[in-house]
Amino acid sequence: MPSLFKQIKKIFKSDKSSKKAVPTPAPKPVAKPVAEPVAAVVAAPIAKVASTPSHPENTHTNHTFAALAKSDAQLAALADNKYTKAAPASRVAAAKAGLEANGFKVHHVKSRGEAFDTVKSLIPAGASVNNAHSTSLEEIGFVTYLKGQTPWNNVHAQILAESDPSKQAELRRTIGTTVDYYLTSMSAVTEDGKLAHADLSGSKVGGVAFAAANVIVLVGANKIVKDEEEAWTRTNGFALAAESARARDAYGVPASAIVHYEVISRANPMNPGRIQVVLVDDILGF
Repeated sequence: MPSLFKQIKKIFKSDKSSKKAVPTPAPKPVAKPVAEPVAAVVAAPIAKVASTPSHPENTHTNHTFAALAKSDAQLAALADNKYTKAAPASRVAAAKAGLEANGFKVHHVKSRGEAFDTVKSLIPAGASVNNAHSTSLEEIGFVTYLKGQTPWNNVHAQILAESDPSKQAELRRTIGTTVDYYLTSMSAVTEDGKLAHADLSGSKVGGVAFAAANVIVLVGANKIVKDEEEAWTRTNGFALAAESARARDAYGVPASAIVHYEVISRANPMNPGRIQVVLVDDILGF
């Protein structure tokens, strides 16, 4: 028996020794993720949609006709008057043709922004400039523009800088009317091409009639009337009422008045290019 056990033990021993250890495979190296260079993303500037109007802001919004009709009880009855509306395209075209037939140079534009750019383009650098009070010029932002840095000699600013009333009046009479470019509006433009306006002091009528070297007239489509008779009706019955409301608010006086009334029936044949008209397909002034 012992010999049998020895044989069996020997068999098991030889079996174990015949088994070769299987080498454990070395773990494969795990590839570390290589951080790829991230390109810096530069955010392109986003183009902003312009929120500002194409002309400077009107800083006299309390003196538009709509504002005055709300604030002044005497003007309220005219709030929906026909002269607050723009004339149709056919009448605008008739007025333009009439003005040109009478020798005026007309710049017909669609918007207030175009009107601003046109008036600005008509005045050469270095010119002396003055303006009559004009709600139309205020509404296209031109009065605001004149108060800043411009390429012109702004005579209006010099006049307003004089605090003595008598001296200021003398400046209006002298340097105020004899500028290179006088800017204003009209109370009416007829379909047959006549310009009508009025004032109290005479400085506006005087500058437009003769004294200024050049005159630029800005008019909206709400100023167009049939003929000279209706030009007076609009001036006396509508524009005067609106100007009186403005004068009450601005100067504390009871009303304005028509002391001088002028109808310019045609361009001066000796200086036909002197008066230029910027005619706008929009409602401007009163």
